[in-house]
Amino acid sequence: MITIEKLNEIKNQFSKNITQRRIHQEAGYNGKYQVLVCASTGCISNRSMLVLERFNAKIKEQNLTDKVDVVQTGCHGLCEMGPVVIVYPQGAFYAKVTPEDVDLIVEEHLKNNRIVTNKLFWESFQEGKLVPLHQTGFYKKQKRIALRNSGLINPERIEEYIGAEGYQALHKVLTSMSRDEVVNTIKEAGLRGRGGGGFPTGLKWELAKQATGNKKYDCCNGDEGDPGAFMDRSILEADPHSIIEAMAIAAYAIGADEGYIYVRAEYPVAVKRLEIAIKQANELGLLGEKIFGTDFNFKLTIRLGSGAFVCGEETALMTSVEGNRGEPRPRPPYPANEGLYKCPTILNNVETYANITSIILNGAKWFNSIGTEKSKGTKVFALGGKIRNTGLIEVPMGITLREIIYEIGGGILNNGKFKAAQTGGPSGGCIPNELIDTPIDYDNLIAIGSMMGSGGLIVMDESSCMVDICKFYMEFCADESCGKCVPCRIGNKRLLEKLTDIVEGRGKKGDIEELQTLSQHIKSSSLCGLGQTAPNPILSTLHFFRAEYDAHVLEHRCPAGVCSKLLQYTIIPEQCKKCSACARVCPVKAISGTPGQTPYVIDQSKCIKCGACIGACKFNAIIKK
Repeated sequence: MITIEKLNEIKNQFSKNITQRRIHQEAGYNGKYQVLVCASTGCISNRSMLVLERFNAKIKEQNLTDKVDVVQTGCHGLCEMGPVVIVYPQGAFYAKVTPEDVDLIVEEHLKNNRIVTNKLFWESFQEGKLVPLHQTGFYKKQKRIALRNSGLINPERIEEYIGAEGYQALHKVLTSMSRDEVVNTIKEAGLRGRGGGGFPTGLKWELAKQATGNKKYDCCNGDEGDPGAFMDRSILEADPHSIIEAMAIAAYAIGADEGYIYVRAEYPVAVKRLEIAIKQANELGLLGEKIFGTDFNFKLTIRLGSGAFVCGEETALMTSVEGNRGEPRPRPPYPANEGLYKCPTILNNVETYANITSIILNGAKWFNSIGTEKSKGTKVFALGGKIRNTGLIEVPMGITLREIIYEIGGGILNNGKFKAAQTGGPSGGCIPNELIDTPIDYDNLIAIGSMMGSGGLIVMDESSCMVDICKFYMEFCADESCGKCVPCRIGNKRLLEKLTDIVEGRGKKGDIEELQTLSQHIKSSSLCGLGQTAPNPILSTLHFFRAEYDAHVLEHRCPAGVCSKLLQYTIIPEQCKKCSACARVCPVKAISGTPGQTPYVIDQSKCIKCGACIGACKFNAIIKK
């Protein structure tokens, strides 16, 4: 059993290093360099573990072990720049570091205190000076609460988490707050579920606390399945103890003594670090029996999911935890009254739990002061698509899409023109250019036909076809449907068939109206959130981009030039050099002409739209439209 005295002893031992990293300056410098190497999945895929190994080996070889600490961390956010290495006390942010770069950084920076400027992230070095990370364009408008420890601590060392105020909130709750006080604090903070639904977290806890039953459960949803989403994975990889501590607090609040973290098996790094963190917490007595000498007991177990998107729905997830095929259950009864094993249960997603300890330590008013009237706090987004800075961001509710794209994201790739942003993944909708200044929160997004979702944010430029985007999401939803209810099982397939006909040139008058009508029926009659929200991208793009649908159906033309079956390849006679290069590569002999004598011509009835001719022409004489 751990005592508060022992917890504070560990905290005091490690807090100085954490503080130095957090404030991005030399204050509190302890005479040693700290080299932070990102070991998140994104950076690992770019060989960051080899970078980490090379730092350790080179520092040992140069006899610098007394002067340098090497720390593996989670995601810093700027995934586009990985592998990322930050060296303190200077806060030098090295980007796209290779194992071969390590020798130079050790020799120049760690031995001779000369920063290797040509390896720095471009925003962090301007006019010959280092710019503190929190003042760069990517970071300065962010506010990190859920991601407060991401990129700052070693997720595999509980001591570092404790050094960052870890488990102080749990001690406060267990020794000085009643269950009602905990629930009321979360209610007053205004925290809403970050998994997509936006249900008030404190109200959910209150309903479970009030439910009758000798056995109650506390569950965490780490099964994010939206294409392009990696918020929960990154938090679990970077700061697993924050979720464990928050779940223990939630369990105390509702009267539970057992919990499950449901994580998809495709997240091996997150699973490994959760296993390490749970083992460490058990060994220190922060999980188990009589935590901090109180009567509170809490056991925590990991359950692995198999990648079924429908298991992101709370009742399907609980069915899967019980060992059955993941399918949703009719509601009511709601999980707060009858959930896991028919016992009162709460389920929050990873990001929701990641806010809990900060609320307990800083107070409800602090959290309530951030965000908008009905959407408090911050939101984590996985920013991707046609944007310069892709990665993980956390911003206050109410920030505009323009600020995210052009200030945090650095603008559209290749100076392109912004067309739309998809929020909420397969369940969400598109925000067009004319609404780029809409403040982002739960209610504003719903009002314009989109939704917050779990936090995927895909930016598109004018090269994107909105009909094709909808077809992509509908393929996903049709494939992921569990098949339990007819509207979702059959209806989504019919929507996909209709969209496929449209993008392949078989669209006909009346198809658009059928898409709209069927989408409304599926939304109103499906059993769970998957079917109820699957048509959202269609309805959203029909509202804002109807002209693109009309062009596909009425003119058999794709304005963005994406749908290959609707493209037409044409040779411009005045630019044709009569060289026959295009004809030689055409696999179906659709191009004819006489070398050196007549311009070449494409027979549209034979052309299969493969684009080989454009690749072969060196004179830009072939266009597609």
